Amino acid sequence: MRLIDRAAPPPGSLLLLPEMFATGFSMNVDAISDSESHETQDFLAEVARDREVYVAGGLVSRNGKGRGLNECVVYDPYGEEIARYAKMRTFTPGGESDHYDPGTSIALFEWQGVTVAPFICYDLRFPELFREATRHGATLFTVMASWPAPRIEHWTVLARARAIENQAYLAACNRCGDDPTSSYPGRSLIVDPLGKVIAEGSGEECAVRAEVDSAVVATYRTKLPFLGDDRQKRRLAAV
Repeated sequence: MRLIDRAAPPPGSLLLLPEMFATGFSMNVDAISDSESHETQDFLAEVARDREVYVAGGLVSRNGKGRGLNECVVYDPYGEEIARYAKMRTFTPGGESDHYDPGTSIALFEWQGVTVAPFICYDLRFPELFREATRHGATLFTVMASWPAPRIEHWTVLARARAIENQAYLAACNRCGDDPTSSYPGRSLIVDPLGKVIAEGSGEECAVRAEVDSAVVATYRTKLPFLGDDRQKRRLAAV
């Protein structure tokens, strides 16, 4: 909360928090699930209302089979939930797939005239997810993560690649600190549709901010309509 207070986001801002920000990344679904207490959801709604901002935060829910869903939940300035996305690519090398089921669809929400698609951590390695969101109108991607230090260069390169491929903005929020298995170096960043990093954090807790402009996306996509050529592949696949 102190970091949010210090950042003082203006009303109407979109505030992005890390993956499982309230608990740290864990395989213990029973211990950290928010399905019964709603403590994390209530906190996010309160922050959104009190500061009149949009808030996207990571938490864990249980599905109908008792397994976990690694989710991003978004609240508007009235404290109303407007989007919920379950991570579609669970991190099998780290055992996440043993405890969490993958989501089945992308999610979209509108923010200040921008169509936003939220994603979570390991999703960043799968360009097809981002392209699907683009086909549904996304012009800004958000990625909340617990991305470890040994692969932090992948984090930056993949974030820029997803923005370039889709001619879209991308805001990626990574956690800082350590847990028993990993170290997390922060390095949150915001990338513009040309792949330029327009804001970047350090390895310490901090707020990273930038302005995005949907007109920039529209102009760039019109001037260089790379995305239109994606239809060629789909036509060939249909033959």
